[in-house]
Amino acid sequence: MTLSFKTCSSSSPRLTPKSIAGAGDDASQFFHHKTSYRAHTTTLFFILVSLSLFGFISLYYSPNTIYRAAFFATTRPAKSRFVSYVINTQDSNHHQLSNGSRRIRAEAVLWPGWEILVIVSPEEKAMPPPFPGENYTCFYPNGEKSTARFAAILPFSNRASFRCSLPGIYRHHHPIPTPILASSKRFQLSPETRWPDLPLWNFVVFEAISTETDVVLLVKGPNRGLGSNKPPESFRCVFGEESDTAIRTAVTSSVQEVFRCSLPNITIDTPVKIYLEAVATGKEETKTVPSVAYYSPKRTLVEPREKSLLCATTMVYNVAKYLREWVMYHAAIGIQRFIIYDNGSDDELNDVVKGLNSEKYDVIKVLWIWPKTQEAGFSHAAVYGNDTCTWMMYLDVDEFLFSPAWDKQSQPSDQMIRSLLPSDKSMIGQVSFKSHEFGPSNQTKHPRGGVTQGYTCRREEDQRHKSIVRLSAVEHSLYTAIHHFGLKREYEWRVADTDEGVVNHYKYQAWQEFKAKFKRRVSAYVVDWTRVSNPKSRDRTPGLGFRPVEPEGWAHKFCEVKDLRLKILTRKWFGYPVKNGYRMAWQR
Repeated sequence: MTLSFKTCSSSSPRLTPKSIAGAGDDASQFFHHKTSYRAHTTTLFFILVSLSLFGFISLYYSPNTIYRAAFFATTRPAKSRFVSYVINTQDSNHHQLSNGSRRIRAEAVLWPGWEILVIVSPEEKAMPPPFPGENYTCFYPNGEKSTARFAAILPFSNRASFRCSLPGIYRHHHPIPTPILASSKRFQLSPETRWPDLPLWNFVVFEAISTETDVVLLVKGPNRGLGSNKPPESFRCVFGEESDTAIRTAVTSSVQEVFRCSLPNITIDTPVKIYLEAVATGKEETKTVPSVAYYSPKRTLVEPREKSLLCATTMVYNVAKYLREWVMYHAAIGIQRFIIYDNGSDDELNDVVKGLNSEKYDVIKVLWIWPKTQEAGFSHAAVYGNDTCTWMMYLDVDEFLFSPAWDKQSQPSDQMIRSLLPSDKSMIGQVSFKSHEFGPSNQTKHPRGGVTQGYTCRREEDQRHKSIVRLSAVEHSLYTAIHHFGLKREYEWRVADTDEGVVNHYKYQAWQEFKAKFKRRVSAYVVDWTRVSNPKSRDRTPGLGFRPVEPEGWAHKFCEVKDLRLKILTRKWFGYPVKNGYRMAWQR
């Protein structure tokens, strides 16, 4: 694809012999008119050039322009029964130089922050090493290129991924060309190179999960708003890219970012690209959502292991300092396995997980790089954990399940959480616990003994709830509202009284910790706090604006009830005396 620019010019009035004659016969008068006209024309030309240059520079440096276009992006009509622009699928031929540099087949998607996530195709059986002394490189039309920085190996497809910065010249060019990944910056593009359109992150199929009975697709875009779910018959799943060989199956469920598809009626032995197709209705054409996901029938989500009664899952970003306390506490009261969805942390999370595993805690870290997909991630966890967990507790790492009935217990017991759940024969499929939100409690930094020791003052009113769900009871759609799941019709949902059990949510922490929440919100349907939008959302903090500026008196806010119960209990269970007081078991 070649960038082309149209030059806008205005037609200037021309001096003709007739018009000159009308101005008078005097030669000096003619010269005066001609000179004056040229001066005005030159001035007008420089004004137009200056305004155009100013507009171009302003547009170039505006970070929101392309995402305004992305927000209103729609599906593209399929041609010849299927997408002719073959999203992100690069030319199958491998151009290779004598120095060993070659093209690497890959898919890509435009990421927030002007980055492109490039995912190596499963057709690449082995990654070629980069040229000695060089890096993998992303190439664009007109000779632009940027370094491809290794990002991660995607856990469920075992595909390598890279991040490339989008050159400035393309940041306001729509559609954006998909870059070509090569093993060296010396790679030479072929004149016949095709440049398919680059999918935008808010409109793409990003993950596919194979089950024994169907395929679960995770898709950004078609169901845009909370509760605006289009009927499943509006869509089809498409296995493969060529119009004459692609296989289409019915969509059996369409809720939020989760779509469930019937399996193909033929055997597929190798991974194939899988798309979501919007069925033509009336005058509308059939349209297809771009995809970076592959269907692989032989792929298993988890290694075979003994099924646990109680598991816990959460989605995290840079929570290494909190994780030991959360895991050790909940393991002591009955959680047998922890499934941690890591949303791209760059702290010491890996080291903490390895340390917990070495201490015989069953902690599984799942890399989940997709931004603002908490609901989809939790639905994924319901599928991921179904073979290895009976009950799943969905709780954040700043939330601790607690029962007032445990106050008199001198030691924790692995039957404590089990005592809060129904019997195996019960038709209760989910138990929810109301939440108490704790304030900064006069803390100015992360408490040395952990959140249970440092935060002891809370709001009086119960806020929201969190749940433990029987995975076999989750409805087919995998619908989740973060705090609870939709259940199959035969199951009931029970909300526990606060004297039975409650969640201590250490939400409003010391400002240095709390302001990190401004970086991003993980829910697909929650606006980031820096955006001046939906100011009355319950997700926002009362009295807090749109910038990470510490409000006056923050350390004393949200303190209506002094609540020391869990502090005293955890100190009794996990504390031990030291020279200057006591130390908690999770302290390092």
